[in-house]
Amino acid sequence: MIHIRRLEAGDIAALSGMVAALAAHHGDAATATREALVRDCLGNAPWLEVWVAEAEGVVIGYAACQRRVQMQTGRRGADLHHLYVARDRRGQGAGRALVAAALGWAGGENCEVMTVATDPGNSAAQAFYMRLGFDPVEFEATRFFRRVQG
Repeated sequence: MIHIRRLEAGDIAALSGMVAALAAHHGDAATATREALVRDCLGNAPWLEVWVAEAEGVVIGYAACQRRVQMQTGRRGADLHHLYVARDRRGQGAGRALVAAALGWAGGENCEVMTVATDPGNSAAQAFYMRLGFDPVEFEATRFFRRVQG
């Protein structure tokens, strides 16, 4: 049986490993420290809302959301920043349950929409989100990047 709950301090090691696995899947290297994960997911004013999926006492997946707003319309939303389920646990409902938890939270935050992005070639993830009622949105924009000095 899969149980969904909020991230707790004791989950940080498991979360760190799953973040690294997701980054590796996308050809990236995870560089976030455990301290950064605590700060961003559990601190006094966390930047991310995070839920974990647990089965037989083992954390097998997670979902992380960020708040978003369109200032020009006042429309609030949430971005499903990360969704990960251990490879050997996929297809058992954990991903669906994590998305449901995120959507429930977003509704409680008066969000009107939830967005999620996938790698353009990840047809399995795209099909998964469409099965859950997400509609594809064509997005054409140029993003810019600049380091901030603090």
